[in-house]
This record gives sequence, C-alpha cells and structure tokens, in this order.
Amino acid sequence: MSETTLPAPLIEIPPTQAQLPYDDGVPMESARHKVQMDLLIDGLIPWLSQREDGFVGGNMFVYYSLAQLRNQDFRGPDFFVVLGVPQGERKSWVVWEEGKAPDVVIELLSQSTATTDKNEKKLIYQNQMRVPEYFWYDPFNPDDWAGFSIQQRVYQPLVVNDRHQLVSESLGLALQRWQGNYKGIDATWLRWATLEGELLPTPEEQERQRAEQERQRAEKAESQLLQTARNLLAGGMTVEQVVNITGLDASAIAPLIPPSES
Repeated sequence: MSETTLPAPLIEIPPTQAQLPYDDGVPMESARHKVQMDLLIDGLIPWLSQREDGFVGGNMFVYYSLAQLRNQDFRGPDFFVVLGVPQGERKSWVVWEEGKAPDVVIELLSQSTATTDKNEKKLIYQNQMRVPEYFWYDPFNPDDWAGFSIQQRVYQPLVVNDRHQLVSESLGLALQRWQGNYKGIDATWLRWATLEGELLPTPEEQERQRAEQERQRAEKAESQLLQTARNLLAGGMTVEQVVNITGLDASAIAPLIPPSES
C-alpha cells in the first residue's frame, strides 16, 4: 500500500502589536476627560517605578480576540493597568502576545458613551476579556462612579469604604475623589491613593514636593547657622572670626551683633 503525504495544515499566525492598528484618530470627549486620564496614568507611574513589572496605558487599543480583526471591532479603554508583565512602551495591548488581559480598566463616562460603558463594554470586560476589576467615573458628574470585581465569573459591585474609597484588590490601592487644580482645571478628580487615604503623587507633584523639602532644609540650615553666629558674637568673637567659622557673609552677620554694653 503506497503512502500518501498530506499537505501541512495552514496555520494562521496571530498578528503582532507591530502589525495592528493602534490609533483611530478619535480624540477624547473633552479636555477634562483627557486630563483625567493623564492624572490616573501619571499617579501610577512613580508607584510602578518601584516595581520590576507592570504597564499602565490609556485610550489605546486592547486586542483580546481575532474576531475583533474580522469585525474591525477595536476596543480602547480610557485607562488600564496590567501587573506581572515586563515594563516598557507598547503601541497597543495584544492579549495573545502579552499573555494576559488588563487587571484593572477604568472608563470615563460622557453623555455619548455612558450607556455603552455601563452595559456593552461592561459585559465585554466581564465575559470576554475577564478583567478582574472594572470602574467607571464621570469627570463632569463626580457622583456617578462605581466599581466592580469579578466573583464567580460575574461582576459584583464594590462598596465604598469608610474612607470614601473604592478599593482595587488587584493593585492594593484605592480610587478616591479629590477636589483640586490639575493642569489648570479646577474640578473633582478621580485619583489613586493608598488604603490609608494618602494620594499617590504624580511625577510633577513629586518634583514639587522635593523642591519644597529642599527649600525647607535650606531655610532650617541657614537658621541654625545664624543662631550659631549669634551665639559666637555674644561670646565675644569678631565678625571676621564668625565668618571664617560659619561661612556666612558678613552682611548676614552684621545685624546679629549684640548692642554695646553701656
């Protein structure tokens, strides 16, 4: 009996990040939506920098199924974070390439997207992407916020804790509302915080904090030097001697000279 060689089956190789569309050219609903997304991302950057893993992104496509490619059904969460993956830049998030879906997704509601975010997208994140935690927030209506955690394959609503936070068990952090000015806009913002209620600073806020701490240290050091100079002058030293010891300028020491005894 002769042996027939069968042709090798055609194997469709899933496309990679480099081959997939990553920008639909559609801007976010408003400047406040864009700034809110930036604040959520920027707040996690210093936190992630202390880890060896993790990626945070926003308004970029997440590919979870080849059916999306056939249907041109691209999904771009306003914010998402993934732990347990190498750090680094991505054009889009490709689940079959990365090995996992996002751990947390946040959608920023607007009049045109709220119904979809609360229904269709919620079901996609629950049933198809299996995102462990899903949150939504309306930057123009801060009372419209909610969080959900998958329990037995179904999203269950999260309850606001005593600190008025929605807790993300995936990250060990919390989301809380904060009234303040960010990038020139006064509003109530959704921000990341510790479970104790301490806001996670953005890189810019960290830099301002460092500058303020440095200013306070310099003022304290100068105050201590001036007190040392005052004590030396009171002990009978000359201005020149005090300048040599403290390094202070003579003009700074002169006002410290005690009045002559009558």
